[in-house]
Amino acid sequence: MKRSEINAVIKDFEGLLEKHQFALPPFLGFTPDEWKEKGEEYQEIKDNALGWDVTDYGLGDFDKVGLTLITLRNGNVGNPEYTKTYAEKIMMLREGQLSPNHFHWKKMEDIINRGGGNVVFHLWNVGENESLADTDVAVFRDGRKYMVPAGSEIILKPGESLTLYPYTYHDFSVEPGTGYALIGEVSMCNDDNSDNRFYESIGRFPTIEEDEPPYRLLCNEYPEGK
Repeated sequence: MKRSEINAVIKDFEGLLEKHQFALPPFLGFTPDEWKEKGEEYQEIKDNALGWDVTDYGLGDFDKVGLTLITLRNGNVGNPEYTKTYAEKIMMLREGQLSPNHFHWKKMEDIINRGGGNVVFHLWNVGENESLADTDVAVFRDGRKYMVPAGSEIILKPGESLTLYPYTYHDFSVEPGTGYALIGEVSMCNDDNSDNRFYESIGRFPTIEEDEPPYRLLCNEYPEGK
């Protein structure tokens, strides 16, 4: 992705959050130069990858397979200094984009439609050798449990949520004609390094072409503090 594209996406996300009156912590407004001046009191942000995250999953086609998100809070399963057992994210998914099929070995999460368009999910149980099983899937939706055939379409309207347990394959997109969705995630501690199993082998962070200076640093770009 070009840095100019990442900058534009972040500015668009900021505008969307303002429209929905979703206020952000101060550190998400720091400029790259301000980050150079931040000392060890901000180490938790750096160690736990809090902040801006724009991904094309390494495929180079952000408009079709991509997601913009902010990790607001998180623990760290690899560092005993951080004992939070929970995480929270807010995400922007545009119409035409897909968050590709994956499951987590450990993490349980609630995905919440916070506003905008409807979010369309497909769910599968994990089969032998981590394949897609053809068995019926249990859906846990705002206190209601019911069964659907594997791969069925599940539509979340604003305000609705879906609980995803470990070993549940899931992908999601925005219902055509609704533009975008603002999506929340409340989960167990998030570990992107070792707890994402994508059905098809893909990457995590984009390769960036630096065609202009960064507007905001991504969560994997923080400098060492003073």
